[in-house]
Amino acid sequence: MSSRPFANGHILTPPGTKEFDAFRRRVLASRQRVARDLPWTGSSPWAIYLSEVMLQQTSVARAREQWRILLHRYPTPGDLAASSLAELLRAWAGLGYPRRAVALHQAAQRMVAVHGGDVPSTVEELLDLPGVGPYTANAVASFAFGAPVGVLDTNVGRVFARAVVNAPLRTADAWALAHQLVSRRSSASWNQALLDIGAQYCRPQPTCTECVLVSVCRWQREGGEDPAVSSAGVSRPQALFAGSRRQARGRMMRAVEEAPRSLAALAEAAEVTLDSARDIVESLRRDGLVVQRRQTYYLPGDEPRKSAIRVLT
Repeated sequence: MSSRPFANGHILTPPGTKEFDAFRRRVLASRQRVARDLPWTGSSPWAIYLSEVMLQQTSVARAREQWRILLHRYPTPGDLAASSLAELLRAWAGLGYPRRAVALHQAAQRMVAVHGGDVPSTVEELLDLPGVGPYTANAVASFAFGAPVGVLDTNVGRVFARAVVNAPLRTADAWALAHQLVSRRSSASWNQALLDIGAQYCRPQPTCTECVLVSVCRWQREGGEDPAVSSAGVSRPQALFAGSRRQARGRMMRAVEEAPRSLAALAEAAEVTLDSARDIVESLRRDGLVVQRRQTYYLPGDEPRKSAIRVLT
């Protein structure tokens, strides 16, 4: 990591100094205390991969039970690869952002075709899978295979910005810090502890007096504006869902999951005009979530081959 100053003029203490060591010791000593009961902890690489894809844009509370259902239905990448995308999209219902299901299906097929039906173990190979970015690749490599790599998501980003540097971090600096701080002997438990601390204490509205890092937190010691607000890796509040395009897309997806639909039926289901429906359904088609046959829209894999099926108009 470079020694250039952060937004508040501070220079990050070089790794291996007392300040870093105190932070490391405190995180490692707190692992059991902060550990959440996550059903995928210590499970198979495929189970961990599945959980990480689900957690990209879904909370732990919402993902927990659905993860069990999906893992039971698709216990291996081969089982998912052999299934239809329509079946997976129906199983995915309720998790939101169904483009992740399309990428998951494609990734399972890639694992079968390229990796012998196994989840690849390196960050580089994982990044080559559809729908996998730096966080997911590093998380799977660490949690499933023990690779000595750090992770950076919105929870960890807040911990770094507040407790380690008391300043907003650039993306490259935040990732460099994640890799420099990670425990080489126990990356999985180290990364999980950071995630747990960020999720339970170092939240957008933090509970600093209860936090296990309060004694080593630079923000608590030095004060100032909250550095996490504009730091790399920290997510911003989403726009309102009610009345949004995302809500209309969701309504259309639920409708076509039930049965093939005409454009007019989708407009009615989404409570939008016909012109808006045409634009939205085209975005669903581009994302691989629906297919069109003549004037009817289907889930991929549901479209008729030889015989026609009933259409709700």
